Amino acid sequence: MSGHSKWASIKHKKGANDAKRGQVFTKVIKEITVAARMGGGDINANARLRAAIERAKASNMPRDTMERAIKKGTGELEGVSYEEFSYEGYGPEGVAIIMDITTDNKNRTAAEIRKILSRKNGSLGSSNCVAWMFEKKGVINIDEKAIGEDALMELVLEAGAEDMSKEGDSYEVITAPDAFSAVLAALGDKKIPVENAEVTRIQTSGEPVRLTGDKARQVMDLLESLEEHDDVTSVSSNFDFNEE
Repeated sequence: MSGHSKWASIKHKKGANDAKRGQVFTKVIKEITVAARMGGGDINANARLRAAIERAKASNMPRDTMERAIKKGTGELEGVSYEEFSYEGYGPEGVAIIMDITTDNKNRTAAEIRKILSRKNGSLGSSNCVAWMFEKKGVINIDEKAIGEDALMELVLEAGAEDMSKEGDSYEVITAPDAFSAVLAALGDKKIPVENAEVTRIQTSGEPVRLTGDKARQVMDLLESLEEHDDVTSVSSNFDFNEE
């Protein structure tokens, strides 16, 4: 497995430290609502909802806000109808990009994503132009202070994780999508706090595009702009950077 790039690891830490609370809440509320609509409101039986609730807790979302989002998803409260799909395309230097989208207005979102790509020297591509490079995986990030490396590795591998690595001051655990719930549950049973937990896409085929200097910064700027869009739930790319 190619695994996450340096950029993929940094973006999780950046998101935890720098993102505006309102923007984070908007994205997580959508995810909770969609997860509850698709799999029900019981976090013990719905891995996607459990992961969304973990993200909500990490961003200090009030409990009543989480509960309203769940009830909107299950139909107990009136809510917005969201549609999920993905866009594929390219950034500067031919970097492959795939975006997962959750929106209540597909036409508006499409126009806004095209505008971001156009302004940042990128473009939308056709279906499956880059999707073949990526696989959906569960990704769980845990602060190194929460547990020792050996103890964590033993715990997550026994629960069904595929891989674990140290990325900066965090551990990154990779699972197959169908093992994601079991690994999260194992961490929860041991009261181990999770910084980030999501089923996303990671590059598993092809070579990463490694860039430095201004070229790397151009790609980072595009990826950050896409991730800041309220309707973009996940951005994956084959971009990596070499530190100068």
